[in-house]
Parts: sequence; C-alpha cells; structure tokens
Amino acid sequence: MEIDLALTADAATIDGSGKLNLLGIFDQISVQQFPARHGRLALVLRFLGGAGDAGTHNLSITLASPGGEQLLSLNGELNVRPGRGSLQTGIRVPHVINLDGIVFKEQGIHTFDIVVNGRHKATLPLTIAKRSRMA
Repeated sequence: MEIDLALTADAATIDGSGKLNLLGIFDQISVQQFPARHGRLALVLRFLGGAGDAGTHNLSITLASPGGEQLLSLNGELNVRPGRGSLQTGIRVPHVINLDGIVFKEQGIHTFDIVVNGRHKATLPLTIAKRSRMA
C-alpha cells in the first residue's frame, strides 16, 4: 500500500460512491497564544494499492511537535477490498480521520507520520504559527 494523497482540511466526507469531498484545505494554523487548542481538523489520506494488497493492513499515525513531543498516536487496521475496475486502475481507499481538540504547545512545523505494516509511507507537515499583533 502506498499513499497518494495526504492533507489536512476543515472538513471531509466520503460519499456512498467513494467520492472524497473536501472543505478548507490548509497546511498552517495561526494562533493567538500557546498553548493553543484547535477545535477540529480532518486528516485526509488516500491509500493506493494493487490487487495483491487486498486484505488487512496495520496502520499507525503519530503527530509530533517540532521539539519531538508526541501529541497524538493512533493505531488500527485498514481493510482493503478490490472494487469494480480496480484491476485496471488499482485499489484506492480514501480515509478521513476527524481530530478534535489537539493542543499545540509551541510554534513551528509539526509532523504527521503515517506507517503501514511497519513501513513509513508519508510525512505530512503542519505549521503552527503565532499571529503577529497589528500596530
């Protein structure tokens, strides 16, 4: 399994046909002060594989601060089934994870790391910046 799409958004859904709907894609959050609690963000991933990737895969997602503190750790399973036409186009599995109330303690580049079956597949940076005061 590979990852061909990784992003953060204000909201995301997957409809009944598997279509991914995104609202408010971003890679930076501006805050007044630290620590800062962010209400909700959607971590959006799309996994890509071939027919041989059908089955269950171990998935691990971590979020680390610039200083290396682990802010979030998620572990689970990704169940992959081939669909119609997947032999020609590959298997694409969209996945949306809503994350509520993450507390950021420092500014800088935070990173989501995504690991599938023990192998690192993607790093997604998210910059947390302190708003400058207007004069």
